[in-house]
Amino acid sequence: MKKEIFFFTTLCLSVMSCTKEKADYEAEINTVVTEHYEFKEAAAINSDGYHISIEALNGTFYKGYNEIRLKISGDHTNENVSAVTFLPVMTGADGSRVSCPHRYDLVYNADDKYFPGYAVFTNESSTNETWELYINFTINNQIHSVKQSITVQEQTNKNLNMTTFTGKDGEQYFIALVAPQKPKVAENELVAGIYKFNKPTTPPSGSFPDPSQFSYAEVSDYTLQLDPRMPEPSMGNHSSINNKDLTRQSDGLYHGVVNYTMTGNWTLNFIMLNQNGKILKGTEVPTDFTPGVEGVKSELYIDILF
Repeated sequence: MKKEIFFFTTLCLSVMSCTKEKADYEAEINTVVTEHYEFKEAAAINSDGYHISIEALNGTFYKGYNEIRLKISGDHTNENVSAVTFLPVMTGADGSRVSCPHRYDLVYNADDKYFPGYAVFTNESSTNETWELYINFTINNQIHSVKQSITVQEQTNKNLNMTTFTGKDGEQYFIALVAPQKPKVAENELVAGIYKFNKPTTPPSGSFPDPSQFSYAEVSDYTLQLDPRMPEPSMGNHSSINNKDLTRQSDGLYHGVVNYTMTGNWTLNFIMLNQNGKILKGTEVPTDFTPGVEGVKSELYIDILF
């Protein structure tokens, strides 16, 4: 009987704490999480009589996944523009240069009248780390090469966090959350991009930038197993039902379902399997309900807040 009373008391305290924290989280959402749906010009280049415009949501480049729309205007039609390439490069304080997952070859979308692409910026801009975009395009058999410095800002929306890690195969991987921007207390479609750095197989060509040194791939036929938990001690690391693992769809992104049963801190625990079902990263999370103790996380996870 004493054990039953103790359990009931612990559960009540946990629920009371949940209620208080839930109210606090909802207040934070109203001031922090903003959904962006409008594309605006985030960078512009004028060269050889052409105007190159790079649009992004909210007219801002953020750390993490960024859908981009590139437009080239001038004395031509976009159908006459070919061989459009897009390469972001970050220079560190020591002069080293790295890139990030991106779509290098851009193909014109005649219906929407722009060249669609993306960049998953891995670092914010700072005095020690600066970003530049290198863009090439051909018009009337003439190649144009331009570059532009850009600013990558902090992503304050934690629902769009990302992570970088080395898999058990020795490869460098990136997982970036794409949607939802503002989840609901319900089943939400969870969308993420998964990318791998292609290790160069040849030395640099000598001319900069050499795209073979900055190549990334969208991984295919992987599975991202999902186990969402509320890791706060007051939440007992509880999960939810009806979640679905993420698999790759026709848009090149990975789609699944995450069921958020309340607002607050959630951890998306992952296990990533390759096309052969081999675990590349991630560990199972204990199913124990642990009120008063911070929840155990997978070795592969992304924290979110809504």
